[in-house]
Formats: sequence, C-alpha cells, structure tokens
Amino acid sequence: MSIAEKVPDHIRRIVPYVPGKPIDEVEREYGIRGSAKLASNENPLGPSPKAVAALRERLGELHLYPDGGCFHLRRALSAKLSVAPERLVFGNGSNELIDLAVRTFLRPGDEALLSQGTFVAYGLSLGAMGAAVRTVPLKDFVCDLEAMGRALTPKTRCVFLANPNNPTGTIYRRPEWEDFLERVGPDVLVVADEAYFEYVDDPGYPDSLDDQREDRAVLTLRTFSKVYGLAGLRIGYGIAHPDVVAMMDQVRSPFNVNAAAQWAATAAVDDAEHLRRSVEVNRRGLAFLAEGLTALGVEWVPSQANFILVRTGRVGHVYEELLRQGVIVRPVGPEFPEHVRVTVGTPDENRKFLDGLSRILGRSGDGA
Repeated sequence: MSIAEKVPDHIRRIVPYVPGKPIDEVEREYGIRGSAKLASNENPLGPSPKAVAALRERLGELHLYPDGGCFHLRRALSAKLSVAPERLVFGNGSNELIDLAVRTFLRPGDEALLSQGTFVAYGLSLGAMGAAVRTVPLKDFVCDLEAMGRALTPKTRCVFLANPNNPTGTIYRRPEWEDFLERVGPDVLVVADEAYFEYVDDPGYPDSLDDQREDRAVLTLRTFSKVYGLAGLRIGYGIAHPDVVAMMDQVRSPFNVNAAAQWAATAAVDDAEHLRRSVEVNRRGLAFLAEGLTALGVEWVPSQANFILVRTGRVGHVYEELLRQGVIVRPVGPEFPEHVRVTVGTPDENRKFLDGLSRILGRSGDGA
C-alpha cells in the first residue's frame, strides 16, 4: 500500500481551493493588455504608502529572522484598538488564524456550525481536522443567526460567522447578534470574521470586540489584506480573551509572520489618510456599480464590503466573455450558480466591467 492510500478519508473528501490565474498569464493567454482584476477583493489604491516606505527603509534586514512575538506591531495595535497586548494573536493572513483556531479548539468528530454560502476557508480547515460541519442556509443573503442559534447542539464546539459575509457582502446587525450570543455556551468558540469591517457604514453593525467577556469565547479576526492593501504580505490578527490567545500561541509556528509583513503592518496602522481614501473610493465605487447594474436590469446584492455579488446568469459564459474583454471577476461556486463576485475597483475599472457586461448581455445602458 502506498503512502497516498493511507491518507484519511476526511482528507480525501476535501475539495481544494482553486486560485485564479495570475493577471499576466490571463493577459498572455487572451492577448489583452490593461486588464481590470476584480476577482480577489484587493484594494484598488494599492498598499498603504506608509507601509511601502517602511519596507524600503528595512529591506537590508531581510537576512534576520522576524520577531516571533510581533512586539512592535502588537504594541501599535494594542494602542489603536485599546486592548491589552496579550489579547492579540497574529497570523500569516486571517487564513492561518482560522486554521489555528480549528487545530487548537477542535478534535476530529467535533461539530462546527457555518452558514451556507460563506468563506470557503472555514470548510477547508474544518475538513482537514475531520470535524463534523453543519450548515445553515442564508436568509436573504445574510447569515441567519436566529436559525443558527436553533441549530446549536451540545456537540457544537465552534461557530464561524463572517460579517460582512464573503461572498455576499451582507451583514447581520446588533439585535440578532446579541440574541445569538445569549444562546451560545462558554464552551463554544464563536469566530467573528471581520475582514471587511472598515468598509461598513451601517450604524447597526456590531463590533464584536464590544462583546468579548470572561464567560464568553469570542475570537475576532481582522486583516491588513483589504483596506490597508497588504494582501501580498499575508498578515492578519485576532483579538480574544488571553486564555484563548495563549492556547493558539501554543499551536502557532515560530516566526509565522514574516519580517516584511510586520514592518509594513506596523506602519500601516497609523496611515489614517490611506484608510480614509480607501473607504471613500469604495463607497463611491459601490454606488456607481449599483446604479450601473440597475440601469442594465441586472440583480445585485446590497454590500457593506469592497465587492458586490451580481446575478448574471450563465456564469461560465459571462466569466469567459469578460476575460476576453480584460475583466477578471470571480464565479463563487455551487451556492450561487447564477452569480459572480465583483471587487470594487478604480472608477475606470468599474466602468470597464459595466461596459463589458452590457455588451455581453446585449442590453442598453452605459452604467453612468
């Protein structure tokens, strides 16, 4: 018997994440230039200028191992968020923190609760652990916390909630969040994934940091990949009770966050102007896309993130035809067979998407 045949069944059942092609390869394959990459929820303004400057200053130090405790970044975030340093844990993107949470607090066969149509990384980490995954349908594209509360069982050990949800861009609000928390026992880890929280302008949005208590296991996840524009450096952070953080740190690999990511993120924490501009460009871009899609008669889901879920129908055809026009979007899988996810880009990129979609659908309207 080969080593591959000894792989456990729960590993064999995992459907791996399929990344998109690099933009240069897409352009080569389709013979196009100046593509609009609107598939990965990246910041169209690029990285924080303060982060770039910090990197340039310290490139000569790349021969040194990174700080295993993220001392300077920990101190900067602690001050910004007004949380104790021991409540912070850092990872190679939020994805590593998702994986760390699963590896730390779940055993094979333990039950985890998810929404259908949510971030794929949760299921991948849970599948690798051999956890029993239960899913609850979305309600009007929103995580249905009332139904998830009813779905809790004595076997439930973890709940993953994305707010805003990816790929729908929708949020649940404080009343349903508080009601849900009242139903969760202290032995259940609630992971509140707030990767896009900086973009939210709804006054009813619940900041999960306000709900972290001694008798409640809430892990808040955030990232520097989105509004700060540091996706290529892979750095995210979690906030939780010190006991939760301490256990995750026991599982975390030494030097898991590279030095360049730490330098850039520490500088980006104080880049208020880049954050302001990024949020404003996103707000205007969402409004522009919504107006243009409505003019085309295309359904879309109101979003509080930096992307919008669009019902195009014939997803494979639309995706390929947009590629030929130099527009890269993201089909989002079987839960949304008629939808693509479109990142908010620059004004020119947003216009290019709408013009391309208009040509494909054969409908009038220029998205203006």
